[in-house]
Amino acid sequence: MVCIYCGSGTQVVNSRLQKRLNHVWRRRRCVECGAVFSTHEMPAYEDSWRVKTPEGALMPFHRDKLFLSLYKSCEHRPRAAEDAGGLTATVIGLLRHQDDKGLFEAENISLTAWEVLNNFDKAAAVHYQAFHPAFF
Repeated sequence: MVCIYCGSGTQVVNSRLQKRLNHVWRRRRCVECGAVFSTHEMPAYEDSWRVKTPEGALMPFHRDKLFLSLYKSCEHRPRAAEDAGGLTATVIGLLRHQDDKGLFEAENISLTAWEVLNNFDKAAAVHYQAFHPAFF
């Protein structure tokens, strides 16, 4: 990785696995200017996971699409963006353990998201269900 300030090479001075989020946090130091900054590495799900739609089409999985759907359901909450981020990580974590081939039914993703929402906030789960009626 190159320095975000001067473009020179960097070295990793600290690294930690974030198990719940399936991320790796790294502290880096520039070998040229000495600047210190952090990076977060996460899987590129859109490159390896596929979603099968009810019509049978295969599409790449987009984390952001799931996030926006959950965010819309949590808009009534004071920290909607933070809540949606945590919920997205929880849903992805559950999906990761459900299938080892990287192929998910759209219905399964919606049901998993609804179950997570229902345990978190019943009003948000009702809102989510209203906008995804085909799966319930």
